[in-house]
Amino acid sequence: MTTDLPRYGLGGAPIGNLFQEVTDEQARATVDAAWDSGVRLFDTAPHYGLGLSERRLGAALAGRPGYVLSTKVGRLLVPSSRSGRDQEGFDVPAALERVWDFSRDGVRRSLEESLVRLGLPAVHIALIHDPDDHVEQALAEAYPALAELRAEGVLQAIGLGMNQWQVPLRFVQETDIDVVMLAGRYTLLDQSGLPLLDACAERGVRVLAAGVFNSGILATDRPTGTYNYLPAPEPLVERATRIAGVCRRHGVSLPQAAIAFPLRHPAIATVVLGARAPEEVTTNAALWSRPVPEALWEELESEGLLSQGR
Repeated sequence: MTTDLPRYGLGGAPIGNLFQEVTDEQARATVDAAWDSGVRLFDTAPHYGLGLSERRLGAALAGRPGYVLSTKVGRLLVPSSRSGRDQEGFDVPAALERVWDFSRDGVRRSLEESLVRLGLPAVHIALIHDPDDHVEQALAEAYPALAELRAEGVLQAIGLGMNQWQVPLRFVQETDIDVVMLAGRYTLLDQSGLPLLDACAERGVRVLAAGVFNSGILATDRPTGTYNYLPAPEPLVERATRIAGVCRRHGVSLPQAAIAFPLRHPAIATVVLGARAPEEVTTNAALWSRPVPEALWEELESEGLLSQGR
């Protein structure tokens, strides 16, 4: 990829009405706040709100210079006969439904339709999205289709976006991908993705770290709520609470440390943070702008609270 990746990015699922409705005005204000905070990487997907995130993000970015935009392939949106609301986590009408498709034609069609929704001539990065149950087809068809588009200059970079590390490791070892978006597998509570990150560092594949709050447990100084979108198990709450205590001793908040931690690994280029309101963006920007002392990481490691440090 010829463009350097910005250090921080905005994840577009929340402005696609993830879990709750967001107005067009609030979505636009969220993107504006991210831009004003220096964010220059924006990530979206057809999956997010059945195309709503792409439409809103494209409208907000129209006419702005110098950003990096990623979207994803693997789910086509087709008309649905169902009524009511979407059943996959987004508060939107179920007028469309998702159809898994990692074929060559499906990938090309997905990108063409994404560009229409975005209202933009191109995206910089295309990520194969969640091929957990379609690995062989994604390797045999989706990856070569994206590689063709990269060779044609349609895309600057291609890669994979997943919340597990084992399949991305296969792609790093068996293909010539540029980027991996890894959600929730290299955080203060879960460093299981380290084998993938080390392989990426060795091969020059850059990593976008998403899900750094593990869906909520690391988002405040009082760890509670969800871990990977399920109720947080008590042992993990206790461990997060111990980490928060160490952070306080060094004048650092738990979410501040959660944002800073992934960037310690040389493979990770960008931390991508979702937001549904301008206030969330400005809060995150204030956190990432504050330095984290090296002594904090040293104490966490000495206390056995990090399985691996970098």
